[in-house]
Amino acid sequence: MQRELDLLERPAPTNAPLVPDVLQPGLAVVFCGTALGHESYRQRAYYANRTNLFWPTLHRAGFTPHQIAPKDYLDVLRYGIGLTDVSKTAHGNDADLSRDDFDPEGTRRRIEAVAPAYLAFTSLNAASQCLGRKMTRADYGLQPERLGKTKLFVLPSPSFHARRWWDESLWRQLAARVNPLQPQEVRP
Repeated sequence: MQRELDLLERPAPTNAPLVPDVLQPGLAVVFCGTALGHESYRQRAYYANRTNLFWPTLHRAGFTPHQIAPKDYLDVLRYGIGLTDVSKTAHGNDADLSRDDFDPEGTRRRIEAVAPAYLAFTSLNAASQCLGRKMTRADYGLQPERLGKTKLFVLPSPSFHARRWWDESLWRQLAARVNPLQPQEVRP
């Protein structure tokens, strides 16, 4: 029943993104999720569910000097941070999305166009979809391949649904490499 209701809430298929990408050349890091969750879709803002750890973790790990409210997501550009999702036209829990909802090639094109120092996937599913291989918790961290000049990093999901695998230390490891508060000092 809930799945039927969720499907009814979906917008008619279009090519228009539910929330615009936050991308520009020269970013220190772009965080890439799978798709907007239900609350993010309702608010039209990235990581908007109050149980999602994304915004508090961004601050605690040192990416931003204060916690940004989801509605102010465009403010991340001030700190050398970008945002995108592998699915720009669907929303819901990962289990509710179909293979056709994802656009890994479009994601790769968008990232190659702006060439951030790092692309950080905020879930194993986002990384799996974009990299074309099954990812497990053993794959967290820096990846051996690159997307052009962009280094790839896989993080545990900040979603409430993935809380049992949560590990903020990986977010801190990425912050130590990136340090977007001083983007000119991006570390290898």
